[in-house]
Amino acid sequence: MILTVTLNTALDITYRVRGLRPHTSHRVTEVIERPGGKGLNVARVLAALGHEVTVTGFVGGATGRAVQDGLTHTPGVVDALVPVAGATRRTIAVADTASGDTTQLNEPGPSIAPAEWSAFQEAYEDLLRSASAVALCGSLPPGVPVGAYAGLVRVARSLAVPVLLDTSGEPLRRGVAARPDIVKPNADELAELTGAHEVSQATRDARRRGAHAVVASLGAEGLLARTPDGDWRAAPPRRVRGNPTGAGDSVVAGLLSGLVERLPWPERLARAVALSAATVLAPVAGEFDRPAYEELVGRVSVTGETAAA
Repeated sequence: MILTVTLNTALDITYRVRGLRPHTSHRVTEVIERPGGKGLNVARVLAALGHEVTVTGFVGGATGRAVQDGLTHTPGVVDALVPVAGATRRTIAVADTASGDTTQLNEPGPSIAPAEWSAFQEAYEDLLRSASAVALCGSLPPGVPVGAYAGLVRVARSLAVPVLLDTSGEPLRRGVAARPDIVKPNADELAELTGAHEVSQATRDARRRGAHAVVASLGAEGLLARTPDGDWRAAPPRRVRGNPTGAGDSVVAGLLSGLVERLPWPERLARAVALSAATVLAPVAGEFDRPAYEELVGRVSVTGETAAA
């Protein structure tokens, strides 16, 4: 079982409009609602790849009930979310079908009480005991300590469970110091973490700060990976146009599934890039266009070299 953690879960709502213009009214052509938050998106992609997945994090209020209702219709995903008094947030994506651009609006999460944080930590440690790997994903809701991910990384490492961290800002800085197996920042997050604006240098600096492997998202250009086994760049064979929301979460799913399947790094990266591109072609985060994925995965360019023995 793969465990994904989403401390700031959400109900993702996607509005599709023909031509988004400020200061005007719009007729919405389609509304899609899905359980959201980075770790839940990761879980849906992992399940579609055939993996058993358990999701945990916080959930509360009427929005939280809608999230859990949605999970009951997701084959392969087990709901182990921890209830809280506050209401789960919503995220709004406005997809412009004319331009292909998407505008994202993210609400803040519920305030988490100390007793709720303690209950989650107990549940998390119990779930780890049957996990083959864990992904720690996304922002922290109010009330959760800024060093939360660092503590969760340490618990996973103490139980010998491989851990991937995908967050930003101070939670990333503290989390990296706890030595996660993989971190997956984008170029801006890397620059904020290391102070280096050249991605190649920033990935080296992030490894020196504690991450065993760093996989940097380069948007449409693919991925740059620095690992104990070698360094690689992976790029899609062509640019795709669509909704990029959730593309980074599909990268996490590709990396994590490749880890538990013990694939070599070039194959993990090819899978991650193909899933990311196929997600851009899907209508909502947490889904991917399977025919596009199957067509792209064998055509991803992975260049680099294996580390010397």
